[in-house]
Amino acid sequence: MSNPKFKYAPISVFLFPFYNLACGILLCTDGDDSLYPIAVLIDELRNEDVQLRLNSIKKLSTIALALGVERTRTELLPFLTDTIYDEDEVLLALAEQLGNFTMLVGGPEYVHCLLPPLESLATVEETVVRDKAVESLRKISQEHSPVDLEVHFEPLVKRLASGDWFTSRTSACGLFSVCYPRVSSTVKAEIRQHFRTLCSDDTPMVRRAAASKLGEFAKVLELDYVKSDIISLFTALASDEQDSVRLLAVEACVSIATLLPQEDLETLVMPTLRQAAEDKSWRVRYMVADKFSELQKAVGPEITKNDLVPAFQNLLKDCEAEVRAAAANKVKEFCENLPEDSRETIIMTHILPCVKELVSDTNQHVKSALASVIMGLSTILGKDNTVEHLLPLFLAQLKDECPEVRLNIISNLDCVNEVIGIRQLSQSLLPAIVELAEDAKWRVRLAIIEYMPLLAGQLGVEFFDEKLNTLCMAWLIDHVYAIREAATCNLMKLVEKFGAEWAQNTIVPKVLGMANDPNYLHRMTTLFCINSLSEACGQEITTKQMLPVVLKMSNDQVANVRFNVAKSLQKIGPVLDSSALQTEVKPVLEKLATDTDMDVKYFAQEAISGEFSSINVLTE
Repeated sequence: MSNPKFKYAPISVFLFPFYNLACGILLCTDGDDSLYPIAVLIDELRNEDVQLRLNSIKKLSTIALALGVERTRTELLPFLTDTIYDEDEVLLALAEQLGNFTMLVGGPEYVHCLLPPLESLATVEETVVRDKAVESLRKISQEHSPVDLEVHFEPLVKRLASGDWFTSRTSACGLFSVCYPRVSSTVKAEIRQHFRTLCSDDTPMVRRAAASKLGEFAKVLELDYVKSDIISLFTALASDEQDSVRLLAVEACVSIATLLPQEDLETLVMPTLRQAAEDKSWRVRYMVADKFSELQKAVGPEITKNDLVPAFQNLLKDCEAEVRAAAANKVKEFCENLPEDSRETIIMTHILPCVKELVSDTNQHVKSALASVIMGLSTILGKDNTVEHLLPLFLAQLKDECPEVRLNIISNLDCVNEVIGIRQLSQSLLPAIVELAEDAKWRVRLAIIEYMPLLAGQLGVEFFDEKLNTLCMAWLIDHVYAIREAATCNLMKLVEKFGAEWAQNTIVPKVLGMANDPNYLHRMTTLFCINSLSEACGQEITTKQMLPVVLKMSNDQVANVRFNVAKSLQKIGPVLDSSALQTEVKPVLEKLATDTDMDVKYFAQEAISGEFSSINVLTE
């Protein structure tokens, strides 16, 4: 090798023939250094450093392009197949790369060349590597012709399905559905038999994999085979001794139910579904609750009325909090999907009593899940039922000790507003909000402040000014600093929501009025508010209304106020024009820079020579 950059020839060249690829590339460059990086990448595939191997694998497509399609098929792929014993992260990257290799091996005609390395990857111990290999196999299966699918791909699936190790059998479960629709009837029968075998495998991990793919496989089967094969497999998996298998069968139930005619559901699906809803394992019942809306749509209105309503009631009353939370989260969807002719009756008679119990549940996750959806019931039940039955529940949740419950109620006030109107809403719920806003515990007040921008957006600017504006301003002079700080941020968010004109007329005058407050902490709050509002209000309001107040406060008797003036001038500097900076700001900062207080001098000098480009003009 004459290339001066490649100064060594590793011994492994003789031990591992693949290194000859690197050497071959270098020898054929004829003085051209452009392929030298490719040779290095190839060399790094066998480097002892894991990171170097990983980097090289991630650039495998570059290596393949340099080698050409024929050498990629005959040399690169065999090498990769023979050396699948690397670190998991390297194998994961390899599995992902091979899924995009079709054109690099010569197109769909040669795509079967990618099967050997992916087959090996589909049998490794690490789950994420196997899953990625299966994902790539599913991807390239679509690029096989029907003939190649039977000649190359389907035998691979059979080998995996009958492998000695459970790892290969679990991988096979994800491949049946992609090849089944495009093979002959004889091969289809073999595939169905292999799947049946895996559903009753001795290893729970294999049965889990089969259960997770049962619904997907059912979708590509002919209806007769769904009834004759899939239903029996579904029943068996739903009765498996392992709850991890049974809960996956519940997921499959949704797909199976959508495939069957309505008249077959009662006999073929419902017995198993009823059994799952009362399963001894809470994890299975949780899965039923989590999939309840999908199940409801799949089985139709009649079965919903007769079977699912009682089952849903039981889930809402379940002894496990996780199950109750999952069911509570589906209350609105379940009620929306009920038959219109009997919806209100079912909700008022069967669902609402359970909901009332959940409002005072001992578990905060249950209450939070319910609070996130309960407001939606108002649009379903109408104004009268909302006022009589739901508002007391909203009020109770608004006063709940859990902040997430309160947030979920406030976040969805618009649903109730649409139904009962803003006046009714203000009379019923707003007093509770105001009460919380004035709570003796500062953390409760802080929580309400954080919800205020959201609440303002729900209620609108007119209602906000009438009912809540005074409250927001009162927070600015709270005796707790955290409240004053949060109130300042709250004003900024309100200005962003309602606009600069609203701020100029409503907020800014009140904020600036605090500059004359006898309490220096309140005067400092004025500066903090100006810092937050300047950008949202824009240059004109900041220059004409805010800046004069800040400059005047530079003569304050309290040093803390004066050095905060310096900090404020630095903060609002980017909003001001250069003329104001030179004629108004600069003289004040120079004066503060000679202040008797060391802190005032420090912050004034920092503002003058600060990093902000708009302030740097002062030094010119």
